[in-house]
Amino acid sequence: MGLLDGKVALITGASKGIGKAIAERFAQEGAKVAFTYLSSVERGQALEAELGQYGEAAGFRSDASSGEQAEKLIEDVVARFGHIDVVVNNAGITRDTLLLRMSEEDFDQVISTNLKSVFNTTKHVQRYFLKQRSGSIVNISSIVGIKGNAGQSNYAASKAGIIGFTKSVALELGSRGVRCNAIAPGFIETEMTGVLDEKVVQSWRDAIPLKRGGQPEDVANACVFLASDLSSYISGQVLQVDGGLLT
Repeated sequence: MGLLDGKVALITGASKGIGKAIAERFAQEGAKVAFTYLSSVERGQALEAELGQYGEAAGFRSDASSGEQAEKLIEDVVARFGHIDVVVNNAGITRDTLLLRMSEEDFDQVISTNLKSVFNTTKHVQRYFLKQRSGSIVNISSIVGIKGNAGQSNYAASKAGIIGFTKSVALELGSRGVRCNAIAPGFIETEMTGVLDEKVVQSWRDAIPLKRGGQPEDVANACVFLASDLSSYISGQVLQVDGGLLT
């Protein structure tokens, strides 16, 4: 029996990296999985086919930074699966540069994609959660949102905002049985880090108490826990998945 049997879960930004790993783990644990992608159409279609081996799955091309698209997405997911139990707000981008060089567009795009999307999806799913008096929202933040990072003031602001939003939603919706938590990953090795200089990456690993970079599956496993009934008395929390880096 899977930890997510019978649950319908929506994961945003799931065509690659951490989002893909979350979708895969959820499907393996018995969830019916809805996920979004935007520019990576072929990857999204391939993931839908892959998840189909475990059970029901559907990909939706949607931009959650648009309130209108987020509303339609939630309606489409409920129409497709009949209900919704879990939302994982994972969609995110980076536009890293020093503040001196950062354009207003660099700042606005990161805030819109990373933070406003969480607001949009949560706002439009809450009416279903409130009606059924249950639901789990898992927001993907970052340890950068806790400690900051030079060259990532826009990204850090967006991820810090997610933490504040998470705690506020947990307080606001808790009386109706709706939980909201955040996960703050540390250094996770994905396709993006694979193109970096190996010596630089190894220096990062050496700074981590567990002496390794995290894998997308490490974040996915934490998501399974927070989405499942194992965490039924946990809300408003930030779970760091960082190998002890921020300790």
